[in-house]
Amino acid sequence: MKMSLDIAWKSLNKAKEELCGDTVEIIKTEDSDILVLSDGMGSGVKANILSTLTTKIMGTMLKNGATIEECVTTVARTLPVCQKRQVAYSTFSILQIYKNGEACLLEYDNPGGILIRDGHQKNVPFAVKEIEGKIIREYHFNVCYGDYYIMMSDGVVHAGVGTRSGFGWPRSEVARYIEEMCASDISSSRLMSMISSRCYELYDGKPGDDTTVITIKVTEPKTVNIFTGPPVDKKDDRRAAEEFMSESGTKIVCGGTSSNIIANYLHKPIRASLMYYDPDIPPTAEIEGMDLVTEGVLTLNRTVQMLAAYNLGKVDAVFFKQLYGMDGAARLCKILIEECTHLNLFVGRAINETYQAAALPFDLSIRQRLVEQLVNECRKMGKTVSIKYY
Repeated sequence: MKMSLDIAWKSLNKAKEELCGDTVEIIKTEDSDILVLSDGMGSGVKANILSTLTTKIMGTMLKNGATIEECVTTVARTLPVCQKRQVAYSTFSILQIYKNGEACLLEYDNPGGILIRDGHQKNVPFAVKEIEGKIIREYHFNVCYGDYYIMMSDGVVHAGVGTRSGFGWPRSEVARYIEEMCASDISSSRLMSMISSRCYELYDGKPGDDTTVITIKVTEPKTVNIFTGPPVDKKDDRRAAEEFMSESGTKIVCGGTSSNIIANYLHKPIRASLMYYDPDIPPTAEIEGMDLVTEGVLTLNRTVQMLAAYNLGKVDAVFFKQLYGMDGAARLCKILIEECTHLNLFVGRAINETYQAAALPFDLSIRQRLVEQLVNECRKMGKTVSIKYY
């Protein structure tokens, strides 16, 4: 089964807290994707430290080949127990989905995850086991194309306690809400935003608890290829273009010189647009065979800013209005968030002659930094990223 995961997540901080007590870690191994969600007791700095400790311990162990059971045992022995309440200082959920479609989930004191298949919730049986005195729910199931899986902290089911809904948002109602949203084959990022926004509304804009939602959509691999920057040696122009064009998937060119290289290689004209959808972002262009052609540094910079905001959970109606805009940065950002599981970057290291002529020979460092930031933000989203320099 050749499948990939479209992953999105967001945390709402408890009202008046600068740090979130929930932490999410995404780990990629050779044969699986692993998601860890931890909820530290309380809120603020203390909760953040405890949940971060939990995810980092588990993440490091899983990357080094440890089993989930070994991770749970280590965390159970490491984390302290509140002497007053006699409960652990941090809860957690660990979901591991293998490339062949097999999945394993372990939950400790977090609300049960929700699996949506063919638009309806599918109940997954689980076994109860005790590890180091902690009661763990263990699930084993297979995923299919089109499945959605939702993980959450207890801030979701507590949404509205003491406000308009009084008794919170029961998991059964959460599941029904998600079923309605998934009926239209919604993207993972959009589903995440809808659930998070609903929680925010139920809290009347003042979350009473740290609230985290992770949405996963099982999909076929979606490859995006980006060519940006001319090679240092002009003799490598053709080789770079050939390697870029040889990859299957969405083709995007960022930069004027880069566009000329690809246009010359394809023997196709560049059809420039004069339409400014955003005054700060230069217009896009068209080359037959390319899915998107944009300006370089300014467009990449705005794209990185939007991806960073997305990864920080700053996803609201204003963000999505910008995301669904028509300027080059918005279109590029939308592709990377919603239509990409694997990203291949083809990056030239040459300094832009325009900047050199203007006595501003810093294009290389700017482009290089932007590419590195782009890679980091995409990896935070769980994308598989490869990069080749020329």
